[in-house]
Amino acid sequence: MFDTLSDPMIFAVLLGLLLFLLAAGVWVAVSLTIMAFFAIAVFSNAPEGLVLATTLWGHSHSWPLAALPLFILMGEILLRSKLSEDMFSGLAPWLGRIPGRLLHVNILGCAIFAAVSGSSAATAATIGRMSVPELLERGYPEKLILGTLAGSATLGLLIPPSIILIVYGVATEQSIARLFVAGVLPGFLLVGLFAGYVMVKAKLDPASIPVESRKFTFGEKMRASRRLIPVMLLIGGVIGSIYTGVASPTDAAALGVILATLLAAASGNFGRKAFIDALMSATKTSCMIAFILLGAAFLSIAMGFTGIPRNLANWIGTFDLSPYALLAVLTVFFVILGCFLDGISVVVLTTSIILPMVEAAGIDPLWFGIYLVLVVEMSQITPPVGFNLFVIQGLTGINILRVAAAAMPFFFLLLLGALIITIFPSIVTYLPNAMGN
Repeated sequence: MFDTLSDPMIFAVLLGLLLFLLAAGVWVAVSLTIMAFFAIAVFSNAPEGLVLATTLWGHSHSWPLAALPLFILMGEILLRSKLSEDMFSGLAPWLGRIPGRLLHVNILGCAIFAAVSGSSAATAATIGRMSVPELLERGYPEKLILGTLAGSATLGLLIPPSIILIVYGVATEQSIARLFVAGVLPGFLLVGLFAGYVMVKAKLDPASIPVESRKFTFGEKMRASRRLIPVMLLIGGVIGSIYTGVASPTDAAALGVILATLLAAASGNFGRKAFIDALMSATKTSCMIAFILLGAAFLSIAMGFTGIPRNLANWIGTFDLSPYALLAVLTVFFVILGCFLDGISVVVLTTSIILPMVEAAGIDPLWFGIYLVLVVEMSQITPPVGFNLFVIQGLTGINILRVAAAAMPFFFLLLLGALIITIFPSIVTYLPNAMGN
């Protein structure tokens, strides 16, 4: 029945099966495994049971993947400390004289917490719980409050240690350390774009931004920020140890967990119960991601047996697309896919099929990882399944369409960021190349 199907038709059959399973509410990891099992059984001569067993066993003890649960645990520990409470009081004194004033707390607060949690949803929830009521009470415009929070929370996917970069690195066999370092300058670029947008809006409509009457001395600013300094040192130490080659990502993550535990304990409200809660939450999240990665690994092997990725890459090659045209098509594809799936699922679903096309077009897989994360960030604030939008709606009770409208300018800023790193790829590759080996 299936013997006469062409590769695009086979791909359509498999995609239809996957969409049916996802629509039926089957877990992403199970859907990937069923799709891969079907592909091997129907479209190849390989022994599907043996391939499944060897793939799951071979990919279940990956040393680079050990960094994943450790970074998640580090974020969960700091999430339960007083970091979020100190964020506003620590940053606010420094921002009172900048156009946009305390709206920048959302941007910088998300950037700092992104480097702690590695998750955009956790960043949106933590910073939003602290900043939204405070900014609304002070009279800042609702649209800018929601927009800066939704847009800046996506930095959790890019600024290292990023969970999704670990997933991409494992799925594509790229160096996680180099991916982490590659995300630093694009992260600063996005922070600059977001802050610049807020400044321009404040200059165009100064009456909408409340006046902060209190002025702080330098000493008062330093005293207000003293609780943030250890966390900044922790983040700098983790990333710096990876960049200098002193520690691997896994070693740095283990050190980060120890230091995060000490910092949280020193805050005075982190006891045995909070540590167990952090441990259980990190375990659940890590198991979910690991399960998805195992399904994705089996799918990658299955696609190799069917030959679909290679043949699809050759088929797309017949269209003679330039690298820029290919990236434009992939951008639309990823944004549409991200409207229905979370970021990690998008990455693990597509890499085995997309990467051969990308490499055939002469695009650096390391650069493509950062580009992919940027595009996935855009999908986090795109209806109907923009996870950041749901988080903010749950926090504020504001209609999700209003939240999406507030986030739309930041969607275009993320698109601008993707365009800038495409025109100037050295923004991504400079630091990894400076690392050497």
